[in-house]
Amino acid sequence: MEIPERDGDGYLANMNSWTPEIGRAMAQADGFELDEVKWNHILKAREFYEEEQTVPPIRKFAKFLDEDQKELFKIWMTGPMKPITKYGGLPKPTGCV
Repeated sequence: MEIPERDGDGYLANMNSWTPEIGRAMAQADGFELDEVKWNHILKAREFYEEEQTVPPIRKFAKFLDEDQKELFKIWMTGPMKPITKYGGLPKPTGCV
């Protein structure tokens, strides 16, 4: 699969180019493994974005998921919002990630 143009941080240049297949291909190209739990987080972040028209800060996103924020960090092994938004075709987070 050909991945659409990405910026220097690996985000899609045009977020409207995103499809689930492209999101998975981007993660694979970056050597980032997406299991079903992580994929569900990505889809939930897209759902939040569609409702609120903004990328949620981690605290708000954890509450939206009804999950512990620390658990999200354990699952993602990094600041979770950056890979969630990147592979979800969403804008870069602006707050603490």
